Amino acid sequence: MDAALVLSLADRVAALATRSGTHPAVQSIGGRADRWAAARRLVPGDPDGTPLGRARFGKLAARLFPEGREDRVVLFTRWLIWTFALDDTIDDTPLGDSATAVHGLYADLLGALRRGHSKPEAGPLEVALADLWRETAPGMSAHWRRRFLRHMEDHRTGLGQEAVDRRTGRMPGPAEFPALRRRGAAPYLYDLAEPTLGVELHPGLTAGPAWKALVEGTADMITWVNDVISYLKETGHGAAPDRVLHNHVAVLRASGRMETPQAACRVVDLIAQRAPQVRDAARAVAAEFDRLAIGPEGRRDTAAVVRALLQAPRAHLDWLTETGRYTLAGAESPVVPIRRPAARLRTRPGETLTGLR
Repeated sequence: MDAALVLSLADRVAALATRSGTHPAVQSIGGRADRWAAARRLVPGDPDGTPLGRARFGKLAARLFPEGREDRVVLFTRWLIWTFALDDTIDDTPLGDSATAVHGLYADLLGALRRGHSKPEAGPLEVALADLWRETAPGMSAHWRRRFLRHMEDHRTGLGQEAVDRRTGRMPGPAEFPALRRRGAAPYLYDLAEPTLGVELHPGLTAGPAWKALVEGTADMITWVNDVISYLKETGHGAAPDRVLHNHVAVLRASGRMETPQAACRVVDLIAQRAPQVRDAARAVAAEFDRLAIGPEGRRDTAAVVRALLQAPRAHLDWLTETGRYTLAGAESPVVPIRRPAARLRTRPGETLTGLR
């Protein structure tokens, strides 16, 4: 896929115009998280020998939380590694074609969270997850924990549906695809912004439609960019020609009888259309403060999380210039070239980035 197509979003979308910053301890963050992953056998052997090892998730986390506490950003990096290790286990093995196997694997993972520890015979995914939960859950309320577990259940449902579609050969239609894609793309990751930033949001806020619209819109922008970039890798050498992909390019190509370049252009158009909806959702979140009687501290905490969400799509885009996840082993450059000028971020007079003052 031509990387210029995705990079054109920087000229079309104000929120994607300015390159993201990065944490000053980015090298330390990546190194600590990678050593943790190796010790727990999530990335065995030569890290450059697999897409997971070449991903450089520390660089993504450092862009998502450029001012966060280093140990918290390391923890978020570990969650990213674990999430993509699970994704690769399902996508790259026969397990991913069986909803029964997917649900069974996830039942073991959720069991480890509810028990607070892994089983003695557990594999690397379960052991690592229990480790992550012990570092994440303390200090978070019962409400946050329930929300997190609910989103893990949503992920389980989404992965199970993907397995059913692969088994039956059913390609989802364009109208149903966004919700399916969000469920399969680890929705619990957005909950982790709170422990990473050392805050917790008002329960009434996270249960409301404005927050839902903000998180879902952010997820759409990130996953749809990812779909454009990853399409060639997912359909390239070694991929089964008739394998159903939960990828927006593939969905539009199948439903609209488009050629791949046309479908990819349409996905980029949809991303550009989604961006102002995300900004509007952020303003709607701010409008909830008085109704929910959220005080100054709660407003500051909310603004920090909203800011991270609004900056996440650009941080993800910049990470694509640094990751080797979507290139073949030994490739000299990332899938998206690093050098490209971008316009300055444009805002309305008097407007803050988040709309929250």
